[in-house]
Amino acid sequence: MVSVCFYFHVHQPHRLQNFTLFDIGSNKSYVDEKKNKEIIRKVSKKCYLPTNNLLLKLINKHNGKFKVSFSITGTVVEQLEKYEPSVLESFKKLANTGCVEFIGETYNHSLAYLYSKDEFDFQVNKHKEMIKKHFNQEPKVFRNTELIFNNELSKYVENMGYKAILAEGADHILNGRTPNQIYRTVFADKIKVLLKNYKLSDDIAFRFSNKGWVEHPLTAEKHASWIDRINGGGEVVNLFMDYETFGEHQWEDTGIFNFLEQLPAEILKNPDNNFMTPSEVADAYEERGKIDVHNYVSWADIERDISAWLGNNIQHSAIKELYALEPYVKATGDENLIETWRNLTTSDHFYYMCTKYFQDGDVHKYFSPYESPYDAFIIFMNILNDLSLKIKNKLGTNTDKKEISEILQGVSDKPSMLLKHA
Repeated sequence: MVSVCFYFHVHQPHRLQNFTLFDIGSNKSYVDEKKNKEIIRKVSKKCYLPTNNLLLKLINKHNGKFKVSFSITGTVVEQLEKYEPSVLESFKKLANTGCVEFIGETYNHSLAYLYSKDEFDFQVNKHKEMIKKHFNQEPKVFRNTELIFNNELSKYVENMGYKAILAEGADHILNGRTPNQIYRTVFADKIKVLLKNYKLSDDIAFRFSNKGWVEHPLTAEKHASWIDRINGGGEVVNLFMDYETFGEHQWEDTGIFNFLEQLPAEILKNPDNNFMTPSEVADAYEERGKIDVHNYVSWADIERDISAWLGNNIQHSAIKELYALEPYVKATGDENLIETWRNLTTSDHFYYMCTKYFQDGDVHKYFSPYESPYDAFIIFMNILNDLSLKIKNKLGTNTDKKEISEILQGVSDKPSMLLKHA
């Protein structure tokens, strides 16, 4: 038997305004509300609404035998509440079917686990509360931002009470083994690891409309036949991808919606196949081995590591200065300032600063709203500088002026210093 586990990631960051050096000290907003509104409405029209409606139709058509799962960030939910509440209602309708599972993650889609366990805990719990409020579920399965994962993280998340965690089925952590089984890391006692079958996932997410691909066109029948071949050599096929695959990254005229509509029936033609949510997979199957993942893996780029966000000096500098402000912004007790800081922890801001070239670089450019990674860095650091001033003014005499001033000076010096060596 092969169980197909569909997982879709739903996320949109709060995009930043063009914040210049001359805006520091002003009351200019950091967030580009006009751009955020335009993008959320465009993606809702092209992807969220039509795909949610299609999934609901498929669940009803197959009498509950078709199942999917979502991780949906707090940042996108906030924007849906503000600009497209009908989309949020459509996600709630899916939740009410009993065939859709919502997975836990960081509320702000952050890299907090790498820099602040306290902030990581806060964002995970805040996300859990949001899922309960909107979808009446308590997440039992976890996915870290960008599927960033290693041994220590699996144990940490296990101690938080999750039964399973999602990760990239990277070749170098499997050492020739199949991603189509359940594993456990060498550090964990109970938590199960569901590994993405990146080939079958990326056939849909990235290669579907590529006319130069040897398998083009990809039909539902063809993809289902590849899944059928796994029977006897695996128990679960984890198809993990961005939800925006449908209608946004792969446009409607590519046939992506027709493909999705036909795929469940093609898979279910084989009586040995079924669909399961991640929790059901974790309950149904035992682990078939251990994996040792010392270095971080992710689902990004060819390397499948964290270099998409932390691969150069400007990325390291920006995130270091951001988290250096954490104790001071929290000491202000100002919820607006703290929330502003948290929105800056979103991983996209550092992804935009990536300086890779060739194929990976093209992917980064596609998602970035900036002309260059250096523009992303300068705007981010200008905002940090302005935020630092607000923190300093808010704390007044209730802090060590020399200590906060040294941090402020470090923030303000970084752009020009680092760009000389970029």
